[in-house]
Amino acid sequence: MTAIYKKEIRTYFNTLTGYIFLGFFVAITGIYFMINNMSTGSLNYADTLAGSLMLFWILIPVLTMRLFAEEARQKTDQLLFTSPVSVWGIVLGKFLAAVSLFAVGVIITGIFPFILSRLGTIAVEKTINVMFGYLILGCALISVGIFISALTDNQIVAAVATFAALFVLFMIDSFTAEMPISSVSSLVFAGIVIIVIALILYCTVKNLIVSAVFAVIALAAEGALYYLNPSLYDGLISKFFGWFSMITRFENFYAGVFSLADTVYYISFAFIFIYLTVNTIEKRRWS
Repeated sequence: MTAIYKKEIRTYFNTLTGYIFLGFFVAITGIYFMINNMSTGSLNYADTLAGSLMLFWILIPVLTMRLFAEEARQKTDQLLFTSPVSVWGIVLGKFLAAVSLFAVGVIITGIFPFILSRLGTIAVEKTINVMFGYLILGCALISVGIFISALTDNQIVAAVATFAALFVLFMIDSFTAEMPISSVSSLVFAGIVIIVIALILYCTVKNLIVSAVFAVIALAAEGALYYLNPSLYDGLISKFFGWFSMITRFENFYAGVFSLADTVYYISFAFIFIYLTVNTIEKRRWS
């Protein structure tokens, strides 16, 4: 894993990718800093980071698009997969390299709160919490980009698909506001979710009986709950999608509150996509 990590870090800085990423990240964050803090006299650095979250739509695709797509295009992935490094080591090495570059950008922008501290008293704990939340949110989104990069051998496709995925994740709050709230709609939606989970289970264990039994039991339990208390399903669709909202979970950090639940969510989110990336590469490796 260490060798992969070092290789990716060198690649970032032996090409323009790393410099473009850091330059663009610091420059745009600096613009938000001037608008939200310097021009208004506000000492709340959280406004700058919250305003610059939309940067992720562009920066994360740039950071992750080549990690696996370029290896597949050049056919160097076969050399990588036959090396003594495990697939987990390969994926984690690339993931940590991308996270390290992102963390460098966040650390550089740490000069902005220092500037504010020369102008007045800043809330140090709040600033640390919002920067931490910003960092782990970025890590979660990087895992999405790496997974998408592993699905294709075209960097442009990987970048566009990552942009689209991040757009959906960021706009999920707007989407949930338009979702139906009736209990019947939620009942149908819950049934669809159960079927999808059963299909995923089948693809994982390759056992039709286990998947079918799970689906039957889950659907029966869903129907029984609806019969006993239909109100449980009111607004379920909005609650379901709202649980996945990346922005809503950032709000606690923005307010200067360290949230263990949201931290665990971001870490778990990243782990799931790293796991999916490993599975994708394992299938390609043995195909």
